[in-house]
Amino acid sequence: KMRFSAVVTAAAASLLGAPVAAFVAPLSHSQSLRDTSALSAALEAILFDCDGVLADTERDGHRPAFNRAFKDNGIDEEWGVDRYGVLLEVGGGKERMTAHWNEVGWPDAVPEEGRQDKVKSLHLQKTDIFMDMINEGAIPLRPGVLRLVDEAIENDVALACCSTSNDKAVSNLIKTLMGEERWSKFQIFAGDMVKAKKPAPDVYNMAVEKMGLDK
Repeated sequence: KMRFSAVVTAAAASLLGAPVAAFVAPLSHSQSLRDTSALSAALEAILFDCDGVLADTERDGHRPAFNRAFKDNGIDEEWGVDRYGVLLEVGGGKERMTAHWNEVGWPDAVPEEGRQDKVKSLHLQKTDIFMDMINEGAIPLRPGVLRLVDEAIENDVALACCSTSNDKAVSNLIKTLMGEERWSKFQIFAGDMVKAKKPAPDVYNMAVEKMGLDK
């Protein structure tokens, strides 16, 4: 097995056809870790994002889960695709709700007193709904993910997922959609592990430090 010596730190065109914070250089769809010796000689770890990278979760996962949580709590709110696309500029679900309602006005069901606790509660409910969707098979992995993960494991490349999503939701997605053996190879850095969420680099810096990687 080849041994890898440098951490991947930049997003590039990948085997998955989408940005993955996991490559030193772009790979074509016909290439793999096994037949790309230059990359193989330089690669120590792959740091995936979750939403939109491992699976297409935002539009058809998190968004409807938010909407169901709103409905279950008597909140007259439904985020359409376009509005949610704008809100994705805000990292983190709790922060996303706060930014939205700061802009359009807070619903009566979320009074000022105890507002922060209510937002946290809504986010936990959204996460439970989202995890149910994962368990039901409503959100599949993106094409090519398992092949890339398997080749990384075969070549002793460390794996991590760095996400603003809830750490339990990220862990559940990987475990359910990839299987327990692959899941056991991942380190997960997600949710509120860092104060400054993406696009701040904090979660990636934490992964680099915790995993003992060379920047």
